[in-house]
Amino acid sequence: MSMAKKMAERTSAIDADRSKRLGTSSDVAPATSTGRLLDVQLRVNDAIDRADAAEERATTAEAARIALEESLNDAKQQLLTLEASSSTAGEDVLVSSLIEVPGRRRILSDEEYEELRSNLTASPLIHPIVYLDAGAGKNEIISGHNRVRIYRELGRERIKGVRFVGTQEEAEMGAAFSNLLAPSLPDFEKYRQFERMRELSGFSQTDIIRLSGLAQGHVARIFSFANLPQEAKDLIAKNPHRLGGHAAQKLAMLSEQGRGEQVIEAITKLVTDSTITQEKAITLASPRPKVTSQPPVQSFNRGKRKICEMSVRNGVIGLRFNGKDGDAIAADWSERIAKFIKSELLGES
Repeated sequence: MSMAKKMAERTSAIDADRSKRLGTSSDVAPATSTGRLLDVQLRVNDAIDRADAAEERATTAEAARIALEESLNDAKQQLLTLEASSSTAGEDVLVSSLIEVPGRRRILSDEEYEELRSNLTASPLIHPIVYLDAGAGKNEIISGHNRVRIYRELGRERIKGVRFVGTQEEAEMGAAFSNLLAPSLPDFEKYRQFERMRELSGFSQTDIIRLSGLAQGHVARIFSFANLPQEAKDLIAKNPHRLGGHAAQKLAMLSEQGRGEQVIEAITKLVTDSTITQEKAITLASPRPKVTSQPPVQSFNRGKRKICEMSVRNGVIGLRFNGKDGDAIAADWSERIAKFIKSELLGES
């Protein structure tokens, strides 16, 4: 076989593979061995270029992710520093200039809100709020929404605050981190903040777990709220302290098993009736076990003397013989019953 023919056979397989990938016909491939060699080299070069471009895009995307993560960590650290400031830090800010961005405010229970209100009524503000200059004389609240709300209720014109320096995205993430750091934050509020972080940053659940510093199992329970019916989540949002992550995980499993309506009904009772516990809500949403009526125990007497008792339960027939000869009578009847089963049920002679 000539060298040209051997080269043609070697390159024909490459032509066929390329035609299959590109959806073109191999009839347009070069006819000579030299042409095939050049064509193969061009394809190799093209593949190398595409691989280099893909690697460059991946490297750029990873660099962007790392840069964003570093930026958010900086924002988190700045917020921690600002919130740790003493009451002498910051400056007085006009309450009328402060605006609330939907989704940022942490929802307090009625007891927590009243406690904070009583504290602010009688005592000076210890922790300044954190705000972002929004321009035009307005300031976005990053942390301290409930403090600002109470100051408005009390008719106060100024509140002590410190200015956050960063981008709008960093401010949003800083607000989310501020809520996550609250020790009494309900699991549903953590879920809501995690969802905001995902929407704002595009981070995966793994990224959020690493940034939050929470245990993976804890975050997994928090994200189980996502598997509840939307109507149920809307109900919990109004009173997030009523349902924790463990109970939410069980209710989410029931919802995925086709009991969504029962889950909504149970959560409705949970958030509106303080006497309903989380365990009770799970029971209300769970399928009820089938109750089968059992025939009563039959007693067989000879005169006033009880000879034996017979019970039937879950497919089991039980005989209990009384008296000092009970064991011997039971052994005799076990043989009789065995013979009966063999003859009547098995057809054995």
